[in-house]
Amino acid sequence: MPDYDHSLAVFIDYENLALGATPKGGGKRTPAIAPDMRMVLERLVEKGKLVVKHAYSDWQRFPEAVGSLHALGIELTEIPDRGRTGKNSADIRLAVDAMELCHTKDYIDTFVIVSGDSDFTPLVSRLKENGKTVIGVGMYDSTSELLAANCDEFIFYEDIGMPAGAPAVPDTLDNEKRKAYQLLFETIEALQRENVETMHASLIKDTIRRKAPQFNEQFHGYRSFTQLLVEAEGLGLITMHKDAKSGTWVVEGFVS
Repeated sequence: MPDYDHSLAVFIDYENLALGATPKGGGKRTPAIAPDMRMVLERLVEKGKLVVKHAYSDWQRFPEAVGSLHALGIELTEIPDRGRTGKNSADIRLAVDAMELCHTKDYIDTFVIVSGDSDFTPLVSRLKENGKTVIGVGMYDSTSELLAANCDEFIFYEDIGMPAGAPAVPDTLDNEKRKAYQLLFETIEALQRENVETMHASLIKDTIRRKAPQFNEQFHGYRSFTQLLVEAEGLGLITMHKDAKSGTWVVEGFVS
């Protein structure tokens, strides 16, 4: 089975993302909207293990975001007021840290640049020259076409969390089972987005645990993860078959 457990380093130009989320025309006094970084990280963890998470900004501008970012395990780097240090100070610090990691941590194979700023295009090119996969994340209205085109993959913030065809969780299930189904459906959708052709039960469970490390199917009322899958198939929500060689369950997808 292919190895989908990549190691990711995430670098966040927080001001770019926050200002990109703010409605235009509000003037300089309009407060920036805090982007949902938990949602972003949950999308990225579908691709592998997040081993580094850095965010750069003048945090005095976003005091309400500091606590939630710390809770997500994101290391915050203070960039003083751009009026005193220059527009590109955050960009330069982010680029320097990314290249240092590129040359010192060989096991990190994927770099994520959370920004739509075209100034990061040379960084993206240099990371790719060093054999790294580069994923970009940014807002539709504030993302440079040049940056998006140079990344191996670009994810628009507005697309994260949008429904992708999963069935509704049955109301007849109790609350804990509904939570298990929600995780199951989100994970199947994630693997489908990554074009995984063979979704073994073990791969699905491992991916769930990357998203929710505390997951235990017994807590949700199932003796085994297989029992959860078999129940979902019996309810007409997913289709499965047994692998001819290993005898393990393989999820084919949702019932149309």
